[in-house]
Amino acid sequence: NFKAYIVGGCVRDLLIKNPLATRPKDWDIATNALPQQIQAIFPNSLYENDFGTIAVKTESTDPTLKIVEITTFRQEGKYTDKRHPDEIKFAKTIEEDLCRRDFTINAMAMEIKNQKFVLSKAEGSKTKIHNSKFIIPKLIDPFGGKNDIDKKVIRAVGNPLERFQEDGLRLMRAVRLACELNFEIAPETFEAIKENSSLLSFISKERIRDEFIKIIETPQAAKGMLLLEETNLLAEIIPELQKAVGVAQNKHHRYTVWEH
Repeated sequence: NFKAYIVGGCVRDLLIKNPLATRPKDWDIATNALPQQIQAIFPNSLYENDFGTIAVKTESTDPTLKIVEITTFRQEGKYTDKRHPDEIKFAKTIEEDLCRRDFTINAMAMEIKNQKFVLSKAEGSKTKIHNSKFIIPKLIDPFGGKNDIDKKVIRAVGNPLERFQEDGLRLMRAVRLACELNFEIAPETFEAIKENSSLLSFISKERIRDEFIKIIETPQAAKGMLLLEETNLLAEIIPELQKAVGVAQNKHHRYTVWEH
């Protein structure tokens, strides 16, 4: 009896028609229920973090569904440390919640409607649940994420300078998404990455490493390396490699040291 939506990457992956894209790896739900109310509904759950996220354990054999994260709608304050919001406030609507997200393709939600179910006893004492009808979920898309999926574009939500100031790791996340999905980065978002490349100095080396590994494990690894160099991020994470750009080799090599 609360409002509930699937949100973020799982919605994006459901909408993408791309051979490089896979089915959602994890499922996130946003709701107007408060954390204590979520836990009352799902006793087999854990309060995961300070952001109102409850990790609900399921009995699914599918590894992507063993844990479903449910988070109360929220708004975030300033990011003084360029990594974490100074304060979290619970919001009233899904639209307010989507405003805080990084890229338009991640700022979409699908409404989960109450549906009628038919219960039947089968297999001894077990109860089987049959959905009596299929309801096409309503897409909540205030920033044009579906249009950007169709155009294959990575675009920041709202002002890209503000989004990257909030969390410097989003700089690398833009590159990683462009490689995973074989999308292009929107010009204004691309320029904002270049202007804010130094924000990576506020991010832990472990988080940077994790994003970098994801980039070079994609089928578009070479594209990822070029994007890191073009956006000035390579100089922040592997400066010794960036110094090889434009350095010629002897006559037996057709490539620069960087290209090689």
